[in-house]
Amino acid sequence: MRLAIVRLIVVSGALLGASSICAAQIKPPATPPARDVSLIDPNRTLSIPPTTPQGKDASVLHGTRVSDPYRWLENPDNPSVQKWIAVQNAHTETVLAAMPDGKAMIARVQQLAITSTTRSGPLLAHGTLFYMQETPPQPQPLLMAQPWPNGKPRVLVDLNANGGNTAITDYWPSPRARYLAYGTAEGGSELTTVHVLDVATGKVLTDALPWAGGGTTPQGLAWDADEKGFSYVRFAPPQGNAEVKQFDATLVHHVLGEPAASDTVVFGQGYSRVAEYRLLSSPDAKQLAVLTNVGDGGPAYVYLRDGAQWKKIIGDEANVRTAAWVGQRLFVVSYADAPRGKLLAVDAQGAVSQVLGERDGAIQSVEPIASGFLVTRSWGPDWWVEQYDGKARFVRRLPLPAQGISVGSIAAELGQNQALISYAGWTTPARWAEYDARSGHLKTVFEVKPAGDYSNIEAQRIDGLSTDGSHVPVTVISMRGITPNGKRPTILYGYGGFDIPIAPNFVGANLAWLERGGVLAYANIRGGNEFGEAWHVQGQQLHKQTVFDDFHAAALALIDKQWTDRTHLGILGGSNGGLLMGASLVQHPGDYRAVVSMVGIYDVIRHETDFANGAYNVSEYGTVSDPAQFKATLAYSPLQNVQPHTAYPAVLMTTGANDPRVAPWQSRKFTAALQNSTTSDQPILLLTRVNAGHGIGAPFSQRVGNTAIMLTFFAQELGLDAK
Repeated sequence: MRLAIVRLIVVSGALLGASSICAAQIKPPATPPARDVSLIDPNRTLSIPPTTPQGKDASVLHGTRVSDPYRWLENPDNPSVQKWIAVQNAHTETVLAAMPDGKAMIARVQQLAITSTTRSGPLLAHGTLFYMQETPPQPQPLLMAQPWPNGKPRVLVDLNANGGNTAITDYWPSPRARYLAYGTAEGGSELTTVHVLDVATGKVLTDALPWAGGGTTPQGLAWDADEKGFSYVRFAPPQGNAEVKQFDATLVHHVLGEPAASDTVVFGQGYSRVAEYRLLSSPDAKQLAVLTNVGDGGPAYVYLRDGAQWKKIIGDEANVRTAAWVGQRLFVVSYADAPRGKLLAVDAQGAVSQVLGERDGAIQSVEPIASGFLVTRSWGPDWWVEQYDGKARFVRRLPLPAQGISVGSIAAELGQNQALISYAGWTTPARWAEYDARSGHLKTVFEVKPAGDYSNIEAQRIDGLSTDGSHVPVTVISMRGITPNGKRPTILYGYGGFDIPIAPNFVGANLAWLERGGVLAYANIRGGNEFGEAWHVQGQQLHKQTVFDDFHAAALALIDKQWTDRTHLGILGGSNGGLLMGASLVQHPGDYRAVVSMVGIYDVIRHETDFANGAYNVSEYGTVSDPAQFKATLAYSPLQNVQPHTAYPAVLMTTGANDPRVAPWQSRKFTAALQNSTTSDQPILLLTRVNAGHGIGAPFSQRVGNTAIMLTFFAQELGLDAK
């Protein structure tokens, strides 16, 4: 589940100490604070939303009755629900259309979004570079191939003919780059069909393999060494006209030219109802490792294929999170007794040894280069890359900017001295740099040309102090000369879950907010892995309230440092960050003036019990079947904590009808509860996109539209200068 100069380095002792707390030291979640009274603009024109009837449904869990008056909104096939969605969309569109700044904001966002050609996801295979390329306003990116480093790029796959409704979900070159397998999905559903093409001719083969993961469980594919077939992730084929059930994924083997019905299960039969697999092939594809997860957010098991058999090499006690092949050894990142991560190596016989102990910075990824390897690390919002030789001796830190950037994909191969490193930063659009392992030289070979001037943006760091004394870094971004005056219109973004870090990424079209005096802020709250795995664990399961406390601490820091006040502060998040938005606005309705929450989870009590992806999230959120976890969940679940006769801030929620990760009814139920409970005259709005999903693979126009709507709403509610 998964949104993204003057700088101050945050290295206080309190912060360093907080990031190294082990799970046993983590305090239980604090009791949610008493709700405050919202600040209301007396001059606001009243906006009346549609009325939502309430039913008498309820659940009884562990002797506790949980009222569920909006359960009827869960059924999308109910004509009454369809009518409710249409009426809510019409209401939302009417309110947004009446916002006077809308046209100007939309025009500026569209202008800033039309950059030069962008590239992403580079992969090297046998001297050929594969990547995605998009030239705005092209709906979907193209899949490209280029002989590396100086060959001519050419288009392999272009799915733009149908207006961008079909997206490429992933791609996997064969060992000698003769073939390329790629996945596609329709309408934001993420449910993948795998196709294969001949790289030399560009001809698409007859192979079309449906139900190949996506949404609840990630796609995955690994080629055979002879390039005659591959193993891939697949859900069980449905019977007749039934819909596929996105559970019980297995690995199946496919032979090129054979029908999908002939594919046979080779791993994972009966492994787990919520199994997830990451397939990792050695450079020659003669060895295959599989990292298996039982749901999202937990540690992985490591298996190696030995002929037709599979051998478990490492269990969950090693707390493995990622891995990569370095030659014929599998390098595994383990967090057991190493909160920032250590490297273990698995040889061809399955023997495990330590390669690199814990060092400064949390390990984010490992890639081969020359005779050694590269390690990407982070510490809070700071990212860097280190080079090590074949004996794991430190060579150098790569000459990337010291602050304000994050590292993306690294395309590299063992034995090759050059690697392609992608990175971006708050003021740096996507950039590719060729790194020479011998000289240490870094040369930019591709960069996106933005449509605006970002040279006057500056970033500063402040700290929030959470309820348990932990320091929460907050990056504040503004135009140079915009200083704290106590009332800057400010948008605070957070996520807080699933090991996903908040990293510096290009502000892009958000320049439309900054150039008119607005402020952006990004909080490195717990639940992510910016400071290592302990930072993640402190925001999981029984400790989820810590995430909300961290975010509130970040908001109060912005107020305390005089950047803004409660009448000019907005908050933004999506997916798991939508849960963060929901909890934040019901726990502290008076501390935020406006909230934008996208594809969020709000009824955590029902998330697990009545939607596919909820079962996959148990490792992150816990299960309500456990009495202690149920009690903790009920204390923060946004829907159950909406209070009648309470003044709530302005809220804009968005969802997609085809979302496989978060049920659209989550947004419907929470919207209805807020609309029926609020005593303020601030709007509570829901926009449902019919031909959309969680946002992954969304066409360009939808991505730009989402940004424009979000900024228009915040501009209206936070009082952004219209000049």
